[in-house]
Amino acid sequence: MALQSMTGFARCEGTSGRWRWAWELRSVNGKGLDLRLRLPPGLERMENDVRRLAGERFSRGNMQASLSVSAGESRIETVLNQEALSAVLALRDQLGGIIDPAPLQLDTLLAIPGIIEFRETEDGDEAIAARDADIVEGLITALADLRQMRELEGAALSRVLLDHIATIEGLTQTIDRDPSRSPQEIAGRLAAQVALLMDGSGKLDRDRLHAEAALLATRADLREEIDRLKAHVVAARDLLSKGGPVGRKLDFLAQEFNRESNTICAKSNVAAVTAAGIELKVAIDQFREQVQNLE
Repeated sequence: MALQSMTGFARCEGTSGRWRWAWELRSVNGKGLDLRLRLPPGLERMENDVRRLAGERFSRGNMQASLSVSAGESRIETVLNQEALSAVLALRDQLGGIIDPAPLQLDTLLAIPGIIEFRETEDGDEAIAARDADIVEGLITALADLRQMRELEGAALSRVLLDHIATIEGLTQTIDRDPSRSPQEIAGRLAAQVALLMDGSGKLDRDRLHAEAALLATRADLREEIDRLKAHVVAARDLLSKGGPVGRKLDFLAQEFNRESNTICAKSNVAAVTAAGIELKVAIDQFREQVQNLE
């Protein structure tokens, strides 16, 4: 499966009979899939279909889906209010001996409120169903376009993340190969420190001092942290190669990367290792920042 960024935009528009419609989809980063809809009055019934179709294609991202629908042409029909007309005619007959009983003219009827109404012709059920089906097909096209854009950005993000992983791996190897970590170098530093302490005070127990120094050296050893960093590098590359919605797993690995780098900096008693550890933290922060954009 391809990696996806969580940012993207898509628009799809079309016509159905006398109706014109347009979908606009926007997506940005989010912890889960949060879909916000803007549907025209009367089309709220489409909400369940929109949520289902989006949920089948995406697992994360704050998404906005907006639909606009307008009639391309207006069709007007006249409606005669028969009851109102009958009431007017009855009133004319009642007043026949008082007013001129001349036949009513059309312009007179049009001037009487409620006799004749003009309204837009409504589409039949089949036309409405066909329009709604076309709108749903347009949504499917827009979702496909949005997914394509997110996948293109996901591919670009993958290359950036692989570069950061290579940097993390290189700095881990730098720390691992640092001469200060060789047994001979460690033994030399410990011997020098013990000798310095013994020269300063003849009351110290040499054997006890050697034992304490060895314990401190064991606690300061970076082997476990380095091994875990190497394992995390392998896991991160594996996730990127598999693709799919791996953003949360990579974010967890970024936290683990950061934990090991913090421990290295805390344990280090050599300037070169500390400097490499700080660079490692910077690379990990950059890695995690980009991971936040992945689905």
